[in-house]
Amino acid sequence: MDYKWKRWYIPGALLILGVFSLTALILSVVEIHMVTLPPANKYGLVFDAGSSHTSLFVYQWPMDKENNTGVVSQTFSCHVNGSGISSYANNPPQAGVSLRECLDKAMTVIPRERQREAPAYLGATAGMRLLRMKNETAAAQVLEAVGTTIQQYPVSFQGARIITGKEEGAYGWITINYLLNSFTKYSAEKQDWIHPTSANILGALDLGGASTQISFVPAAQITDPSKAAQFRLYGFDYTIYTHSYLCYGQNEALDHVIRILLNSSTSNETDHPCYPKGYSDSIKVASVYSSPCAKQPSQPASLINVTLRGTGDMELCRDTFKKIFNFTDCSHEESCGFNGVYQPKVNGKFLAFSAYYYTFHFLNLTEIQPLTTVEDAIKAYCSRTWDELKSSYPTERDVRLKNYCASANYILTLLLNGYGFNNDTWNSISFQMQAANSDIGWTLGYMLNLTNMIPSELPQRLRGHEEGVWAASVFFIAILLAFCLIFLLVYVLH
Repeated sequence: MDYKWKRWYIPGALLILGVFSLTALILSVVEIHMVTLPPANKYGLVFDAGSSHTSLFVYQWPMDKENNTGVVSQTFSCHVNGSGISSYANNPPQAGVSLRECLDKAMTVIPRERQREAPAYLGATAGMRLLRMKNETAAAQVLEAVGTTIQQYPVSFQGARIITGKEEGAYGWITINYLLNSFTKYSAEKQDWIHPTSANILGALDLGGASTQISFVPAAQITDPSKAAQFRLYGFDYTIYTHSYLCYGQNEALDHVIRILLNSSTSNETDHPCYPKGYSDSIKVASVYSSPCAKQPSQPASLINVTLRGTGDMELCRDTFKKIFNFTDCSHEESCGFNGVYQPKVNGKFLAFSAYYYTFHFLNLTEIQPLTTVEDAIKAYCSRTWDELKSSYPTERDVRLKNYCASANYILTLLLNGYGFNNDTWNSISFQMQAANSDIGWTLGYMLNLTNMIPSELPQRLRGHEEGVWAASVFFIAILLAFCLIFLLVYVLH
C-alpha cells in the first residue's frame, strides 16, 4: 500500500505544479492583454478670451501617462461667434451667452462619464486688461457672467481670470516646447528619458490684437529680474526672458498709425500709405481714440468723420509705423527692445504664431526665405490696387484685405527694429500655427501649469519595459508546463 502511494508522489507533484503553471500562464496572458488595452482619456477645457475673439480648446491625455511628456493633445477647438468678451462691457450677460454654442459642441466631444472631472478654465488677455484699466467694474461683471455660464455645464470649473502679459508670454513658450518635445524625450537607445540640447529650446513670438509677447532663453544672464520667469521642468531648470507690450498688438498698432495720420492733417480726407490705391474708408474719429492706449489729442478733434484714402506706399507705411515706437531711450547697460524696455539680444530659434502667422500665411511667406525676398513680396502686395486685390481674392473680407499691407509692415518693424532681428537672424524665425496637431498659443501651457501636468523631475521609465518582463515570464512558465506534462506522460507510460 505504501509503495503504491509512493509511486504517485512524483506524478502527483508534477500534476499540481502543472496546474499552478497553467493558472499562472492564463493570468499572465490576461494581465498583458489588460495592459495593452487602450487607456481611458482625461480631458480639460481652456477658453482663450482675446481682445478680438474668443476660442475654446479641449485637450485630452491618457490617464496612465498623465505626467509624461508630449501626451497631451488638442482634440477639439471652437471659435466663439462675435468679438472678444471685452466688447460686452455694456452688456456683460451677453458675454456669457456667447460661449454657449462652443460649450454645447464640447459636451458632444467629451464622453459623458469624463465631463464632471474635466477642469475648465477661462483666461482673458489684453482686451480685458485694457477694459479693467478703463472700467474695473465692467471687467469684473464680464468675468462673472462668463463664469456663471461655464458653471451651468457639467465640468469642473476652475475660474475665469485676467492673466498677466508675463504669464501669457511664458505659457506660450511652454506650449511650443512641450508640443515639440524640446524639454525631454525618450531615447530608445538608452532606454531612458534624456534632455535635448539647449539648441532645441525655441523662443516664442506672439502677436495678438492688443498686446505682443516675446519669450526666449538668452545667451547671457538676465540682469532685470522683473523680466525673468523661472521653471523646473522634467528635472531641468530654465530661466527665460519674457515681456509683454500692452497696446502693441496688431489692432492697436493699426489704430495708432491712423491717429498719427489724423494728427498731421486738418482735412476731412487723409492719405493712408498702408492702404491699397483706390481704397477709401470713412471712419469716426472717436473710434480710434476710444482705447486706453490712445493718447488724447491736445486739441479736441473738430472732425467727426474722416475719409482715409489708400496710396500703397510701403516705404512711407513702414516709416509711419516706426513713429509709434521709441527706439532711442535705453537706460540699461545691455540692450533694449523698444520704449526703454530691457531686452537681451535675441538668441536661438523662434516660433512666431497668432497674427504673425495669419498675415504671413496669406502673403505666402511662412516658408523660411531671405529677408530681402520677404520685403520684396510685401512691397509687391502693397503696390497692387484695390481693384486688383478684390479680383484676386474675391472671398477675403474687405476689412482684412485692406490691412495686410499694414500688418506685414508692422510685423517687419516690430521684429527688426523692435526686437532686434536682422539679416543674419531672420531665418531663425519660423511662422507656424500648429505643432503636433495642436494649435500654438498660451492655453495649453496654462492648463499644463495649473494641473501640474509637467512634473518638476524626469518621468519614470516607460511601462512598455514591464511587458518585456511579462513576456519572459510567460515563456518560462510555458516551458515549465510543457516539461511537467511530458515528464508525467513518460512516467505513467513507463
